[in-house]
Amino acid sequence: MRKNVVFIGFMAVGKTSVAKVVARRLGKEYVSTDELIVSKVNKSVSRIFEDEGEAFFRQLEREVVKETSQMRNVVIDCGGGVILCEENVKALKSNGIIFFLYATPETIFERGLNELGARPLLGNTFTIEDVKRLLARRMPLYLDAADYIVDTTECSVEVVADKIVNVLKGDGIL
Repeated sequence: MRKNVVFIGFMAVGKTSVAKVVARRLGKEYVSTDELIVSKVNKSVSRIFEDEGEAFFRQLEREVVKETSQMRNVVIDCGGGVILCEENVKALKSNGIIFFLYATPETIFERGLNELGARPLLGNTFTIEDVKRLLARRMPLYLDAADYIVDTTECSVEVVADKIVNVLKGDGIL
């Protein structure tokens, strides 16, 4: 079985870092939906939200998810809001194993402080309450989409990648 390995989860849970390590370990191509969106319009995600709005970004995201979900044997790193559209989840599940990376709101907040301004839905002045509120709204969607859940709160990127590769091997997915 040569399915895609897909990463979903809230911002700052480690999706990009983990996906790159897993791709390298499995000898698969790494694909980022956010990077593909950025290259389509030659603007950062934050700039797209600022200039065009969230609806425009989500439309681009649907297009990119449709394209990437048709690829074979790749590791896909999805933006945090990909699960807001049921069409995205169906497309990703059609040829992918979905890993939901999770971290506590406190951990997300701490990690997010390193990227002020890069998180379009939280901006430069986000609080722990903002993180908790947005995460609470999305949590049921993440859980519904996930084939596997991995808590990254207390783990290094390498440890999380080990867990994922072990799951893939142990369940005969590789």
